Amino acid sequence: MGSHDHRLDQTFAALSNSTRRAILARLAEGEATVNELAKPFDMSLPAISKHIKVLERAGLITQGQNAQYRPCTINVMPLQEVAEWTEQYRHIWEARFDRMEDHINQLNKEQDNE
Repeated sequence: MGSHDHRLDQTFAALSNSTRRAILARLAEGEATVNELAKPFDMSLPAISKHIKVLERAGLITQGQNAQYRPCTINVMPLQEVAEWTEQYRHIWEARFDRMEDHINQLNKEQDNE
């Protein structure tokens, strides 16, 4: 398995948790401290920190080093890699949706003729 596959595995693993996805959604709005990220969740600061570490290991966020203020920021590059990976399957899904639309249209025609 190549390094690209390993990065995708880490990214998908990090994204598999709703708390981590919510943290990323918050960071998409701008940088935030760990305390700010923890505020909407009913969990301890150490638990939030563990989620942040998973996101950091996956390369999805970075933490700055500004004295005691350590803002987190989102890194969109791993998400871009996921988007590129999923794009290769777009034609399959579009073809399936086209077939489904054809089928629905046929059912509607049959119902109109009754």
